[in-house]
Amino acid sequence: MQTMPAHAAHHDDREIETLEEFDATVSARGTLAGHRVQAVDLTDRTRELLTTDTAGAVFLGCAMREEAAAKVRADGALVFPPVPDLPFDPYRGHVYSPDELFESLPDGYEATPDAQAYAWFQRTKADRDIYASMLRAVHDDSVSDALDELLSGARVVGVMGGHAMARGTQEYAGAARLGRELARAGFTVATGGGPGAMEAANLGAYAAPFGEEMLSESLELLAKAPRFTPSITQWATAAFEIRTRWPQGGRSVGIPTWFYGHEPPNAFASHIAKYFANATREDGLLARSNAGVVFLPGAAGTVQEIFDNATPNYYESRGEPTPMVLVNRAHWTEKLPTWPLLRSLAKGRSMEARIALVERIEEAPEALKRLGG
Repeated sequence: MQTMPAHAAHHDDREIETLEEFDATVSARGTLAGHRVQAVDLTDRTRELLTTDTAGAVFLGCAMREEAAAKVRADGALVFPPVPDLPFDPYRGHVYSPDELFESLPDGYEATPDAQAYAWFQRTKADRDIYASMLRAVHDDSVSDALDELLSGARVVGVMGGHAMARGTQEYAGAARLGRELARAGFTVATGGGPGAMEAANLGAYAAPFGEEMLSESLELLAKAPRFTPSITQWATAAFEIRTRWPQGGRSVGIPTWFYGHEPPNAFASHIAKYFANATREDGLLARSNAGVVFLPGAAGTVQEIFDNATPNYYESRGEPTPMVLVNRAHWTEKLPTWPLLRSLAKGRSMEARIALVERIEEAPEALKRLGG
C-alpha cells in the first residue's frame, strides 16, 4: 500500500538536491550550466567545480572551498553561501522528518531544532529586521517547492481539526481510524501537523500497514501523556516510543507552523513541511488537498479553514470544486453554525454537490468517495 509517490524525478531536472544527484549530473551531462544546486555540501567536490562549466548556475546554501567559489563566480554563476549560526537551513531541498525536528529530544524539547527555530523566530520577529524576514521567506519558499515535489501525483485528503482533542478520548480514536481508513484507500493524509485531531489522523495513516492491535495498543500508550502541556518532552517521547516499537509505518504529511509556538509538530507524519508564515501554510495545506477535506470539530482555526477552502470552491479558482465533509451535526449546526452558511453559499453552484455534513467520523470516507464522483 503506497500512499505517496516515491520522492524521485518529480522536481525540475535542473534542480540538484543531493550529492548523488550532483555526481550523476556531472558524469552524465558534463556540465552544470543553468542548474540549481540546493543545500548540497560541495567542500569535497572542488575538482569537479574547477573543471565543469557552471555558467548561469545558482548555488543556494552550498558549502564550498574558496577557490571553487571564486571559479564558479568567474563562470557567471550566482553563489548564495550558507548562512552561519541559524537553527534551520533556508535553502533546504527537502521537507523535514520527525527525527530531524526532534533531534536531541532526550535532552528535553528545548534542545530540539524545532524549539530552537521557534526561539529564533521569536527573537527576530520583534525587531523587524529585513534580513531575518527574507531568510524566513526563502525558507518557506524552499519548503513549498519540496512539498510540491513530494506530493506530485498524489491524491491528497486534508483532515482538519483542533489541537485541543486529547489523546485517550473517543474523538481522538475516531480521528485515528479515519486517517487509517483514508491511507488504506490509497489517499495521502495531510493535516496541520500539530497535536490533537491532527496528530490522531497522522497516527492513523502511520498505523495503516499494521494489524488492528497496533492502533489499539498505541492509543492506550499515548493516553498516558494526553496533552502537550505541561510537558512537550513527555508528549513527544510517547510518540517516538510507538515509532520505535512499530517502525516503518505508513506515510502522511503534516504542515505545521512556528507561528503558533505553543504547538509542537506531531511525530507521526512521515513528512513535515513546517512554515514560519501561517498564511502560507494554511493556504498551501488546503490548496494541496486535491481529493477533498474532512473537517472534524474544532474552534476558530477550523472555522477559518472551512471558509478558506470554500472560497476557491465557490469561485472555482482552482478548477473543479473539491469535496468538503463536515463531521458532527451538533457542532457545525448549533455550537458553531458554519454548515447553514456553507450550504447557503453553495446553493445553485457546482460546489453544492461537493459538500456534506455527517454525524459520525466513520461516515466521512464514504461521503468523500460519493462527493468525489
